[in-house]
Amino acid sequence: MAALILTVAQQKGGAGKTTLAANLAVALTQSKKRVAVADIDPQQSLTMWHALRQEYFGDDSGLTVSAVGGWKLAGEIDRLKRAHDVVIVDSPPHAETEARIAVRNANLVIVPVQPSPMDVWATQPTLELAQKERAPVLLVLNRVPPRANLTEDMVAEIKDYGAKIARARIGNRVGFAGAMLQGLGVTEMQPRGRAAQEIRALSKEVLRHAG
Repeated sequence: MAALILTVAQQKGGAGKTTLAANLAVALTQSKKRVAVADIDPQQSLTMWHALRQEYFGDDSGLTVSAVGGWKLAGEIDRLKRAHDVVIVDSPPHAETEARIAVRNANLVIVPVQPSPMDVWATQPTLELAQKERAPVLLVLNRVPPRANLTEDMVAEIKDYGAKIARARIGNRVGFAGAMLQGLGVTEMQPRGRAAQEIRALSKEVLRHAG
């Protein structure tokens, strides 16, 4: 079976893109997938997270993380595909060359969006990029607050954009930050917690849409 390429993309910063990518990578690894992550965000937050992970687990972190960008990206994705079941691409929050290549190569583009008007409106350029590259999209409501009325209003707004919306929603939980600070995923640090349940549900949904 060919490796699945999952690109996490969002042109608006602060949507929780890297945290989502890291936690999906860990959850998929725990489901016996060989997972690699290509970090093409210039901030390299995911690479720094993985360095903490190696301090915790040693060299065998369970994941392959490659910091790469520019013209090397397409070749690096091809290389990672040969030895892994899933390649997750953490793309930069801009419609630059790297983001376009990442979207173009994706079996599925995962677009995290916080349920606020500004975040929903800012998602449109990412959706337009995916449409131009003919890449399927799954919108993920991320950092969802407990204010259900506002969230449902934003879901109604998003539906007008015509993209699929994941059934699994990721809450605004402090456990994510705590896990990232240790180089872990929430499914490792709090395996029975609500955040872990949400991530596992999303990882299964992502595989269904990507496959």
